[in-house]
Amino acid sequence: MIDLISLTLAQARDALRKKDFSATELVEAYLAALEKARALNAFVLEAPEHARAMARVSDDRLAKGEGGPLEGVPLGIKDLFCTEGVRTTACSHILDNFVPSYESTVTANLWRDGAVLLGKTNADEFAMGSSNETSYYGPVLSPWRRRGSTTKLVPGGSSGGSATAVAARLSAGAIGTDTGGSIRQPAAFCGIVGLKPTYGRCSRWGIVAFASSLDQAGPFGRTVRDCAILLRSMAGHDPKDTTCADLPVPNYEAAIGRSVKGMRIGIPKEYRMPGMAAEIEALWRRGADWLKDAGAELVEISLPMTKYALPAYYIVAPAEASSNLARYDGVRYGLRTAGRDIIEMYEQTRAAGFGKEVRRRIMIGTYVLSAGYYDAYYLRAQKVRTLIKRDFETAFAAGVDAILTPTTPSAAFALGEKSRADPIEMYLNDVFTVTVNMAGLPAISVPAGLDSQGLPLGLQLIGRPFAEETLFALGAAIEQAAGSFAPEKWW
Repeated sequence: MIDLISLTLAQARDALRKKDFSATELVEAYLAALEKARALNAFVLEAPEHARAMARVSDDRLAKGEGGPLEGVPLGIKDLFCTEGVRTTACSHILDNFVPSYESTVTANLWRDGAVLLGKTNADEFAMGSSNETSYYGPVLSPWRRRGSTTKLVPGGSSGGSATAVAARLSAGAIGTDTGGSIRQPAAFCGIVGLKPTYGRCSRWGIVAFASSLDQAGPFGRTVRDCAILLRSMAGHDPKDTTCADLPVPNYEAAIGRSVKGMRIGIPKEYRMPGMAAEIEALWRRGADWLKDAGAELVEISLPMTKYALPAYYIVAPAEASSNLARYDGVRYGLRTAGRDIIEMYEQTRAAGFGKEVRRRIMIGTYVLSAGYYDAYYLRAQKVRTLIKRDFETAFAAGVDAILTPTTPSAAFALGEKSRADPIEMYLNDVFTVTVNMAGLPAISVPAGLDSQGLPLGLQLIGRPFAEETLFALGAAIEQAAGSFAPEKWW
């Protein structure tokens, strides 16, 4: 008897094509797993009847030999992607019971290729967070525990629900969004693979916006191959999004197993942060050795503007958020709180509808864009962003094919450990990931080992623009050397 939920996305896809089992059987197995795992709070909306209906359609197509690349494969969708007829809230009270009348381009692409919607995954409110503790629907729990401990851990954020769903075998794959590390950081914390594509590789149309010049959709998978399969379906030109690149979409799966011999891998000296944990440093060295053993050449590089990336990001992102979230005013859709006049209605609605972290970022963003402070903060941050991008361009122009760094400065931390303290401590979790979004580059996080407490750690590979194939080839080499990691079931 096959344990259906133990199959990787690639294995499930191939078995469905061979008719080893039906799409309906696979969906039922995942729906049963979801029912038993509600303590993790990975999903804010389960869609069993929707999933069963889609599975029946997939079975008809497979029977006729007409199945698409993802036919019958069940996925979790971050609750930031608008799904026609299925509630989409961005995990915020202000969008309570909002049901879109349209489909995001990325999810439409997935349904076109035969994927099945299991439900909407939990996330930090409007994707603002690094631990998935800011959701209006409560925090997501990691499926991992420290060795010998019952302490509840965060899955990372903001796409923590998607990461937990994949790691806990609640979906064959999932999609999320990455604005400053929101795919790669939870992937590292949960011991799975997560890819942030090049800005413009996937359409942003129909995704609830956080920071429009930084947001990018991307896949989560148990393996590098799974992410490659998902990205091929997700990506593609979209005339509805003027920032979406009009470029052909490669067969990313073909890059898996490709030789990395002769590739030059940059090791940025600035990423050796003061006080970096010895385990992170050792993991980084081990990953470099694995790539060297696979035939790649290691090159020390300098990215001098790295130290300014985090403060610049936390000016640019809140500024764009304050503009994007101005549309939530209680007039057209979502929550409305009564007031004596329209101004008080705006104020009451936004005060009641937005959580603490979202309000904090809106206020920061409004401040840095205000008269008298625009030049001092926002304009200066954008100049720093240009210099960060130039650092990467210089490294790639010197012949570097990809850059290897840690994904996170530590393993997953306990629920409430950082959220109750100085918010700056939480923001520091993004120190290795935000540079990629500021420069619009692709990056992948691959599980590479366990720390002394038995928690997963990830390595990050940063690539040239639209060179995701290179990242998949290198990521597969690390994956082969490191092996796979799965949590022991406790929920």
